Amino acid sequence: METKSHGGSGATTGARRRLLGKPIPAEGEGGVFTQSWYPVCMSSELAPGKILGTSFLDGRIVVFRGESGRVQALSAYCPHLGGDLAVGSVVGDAIRCAFHHWEYNQEGTCLKTGPGDPPPPGACLFRFPTVERYGMIWAFNGETPLFNLPDFPYPDDDLVVRVEVHDEVFPVDPWVVCCNTPDVQHIRVVHGFKFDKGEPAENMVITDHSMMYDFDGIHPAGPRVTFRVGIFGTTIFYQSSFFNGRWYGYIAPFGMPAPGQTKVYYVLATRKSEGDAASQKELLDFAMGVQRQILADDAPILRGVHFRPGALTKSDTALARFLEYLRKFPRAHPSAEFIR
Repeated sequence: METKSHGGSGATTGARRRLLGKPIPAEGEGGVFTQSWYPVCMSSELAPGKILGTSFLDGRIVVFRGESGRVQALSAYCPHLGGDLAVGSVVGDAIRCAFHHWEYNQEGTCLKTGPGDPPPPGACLFRFPTVERYGMIWAFNGETPLFNLPDFPYPDDDLVVRVEVHDEVFPVDPWVVCCNTPDVQHIRVVHGFKFDKGEPAENMVITDHSMMYDFDGIHPAGPRVTFRVGIFGTTIFYQSSFFNGRWYGYIAPFGMPAPGQTKVYYVLATRKSEGDAASQKELLDFAMGVQRQILADDAPILRGVHFRPGALTKSDTALARFLEYLRKFPRAHPSAEFIR
């Protein structure tokens, strides 16, 4: 039976069809993942000599801190018989498997075996590029990083940094959360911000591995805000802010315990050289409250969204550019045979 829609002069007959754009590949689709930096734990979770095993991409890795203080992320399974290195031990700056005491350095090379047999050729772990910064341990999906972590406009040694983790893991890929940043409709109607000095699409700068724009407008509470916001890779939200004349920075790194999951961290910073400890704490408390409220606004949406680009409007100009950025983003999985 033919149906008829009544929409004035634009009425059409026939079955309704959903207008869909070109999809964004899901993480893990085709066996590959976006080549981005992923947070794997907080620095405070990794004391000297400690090993942390965790899910990553579609497998398992270990992160450990050697006696020198240096941290490293490696594939979790010993290439001898698959022992989980998370139950091993740290020896100097090496990690030792509990199963047969094979030891690996921070490059993932087998140094020696428990009984003294020469390590077989190819006995190695996958070494993830690893960085400790902003109170976090980060691992890059690849053999060589394609870009660096974002810098705040002030030196690291001038920053007071606070790091927290959100309790809930959301059932979406990290890039889905990142899409909220260039989504002007979302910023206006969900979070209540008003743009009054141009649209983000007018000053958005997109590189091979980042998107950034300046945001001048009105905060829902009333005061004017000046933000520089963006996305690095597909997993890092960045914000440099001036609120009532005071600067604070915010990074939201999005971990991925498994495909289709996002673990949200909060990294907030203010300047040591501005104000005393009490005023710095007050500003960080305020900023943390703002960011937690924004995530609380987004949470019910993220729990149920079935994200797929569809019928876009003029207000989606910035979002459309970012979606194309995501479609072109490099994807790979060089650690696949090691971590599964």
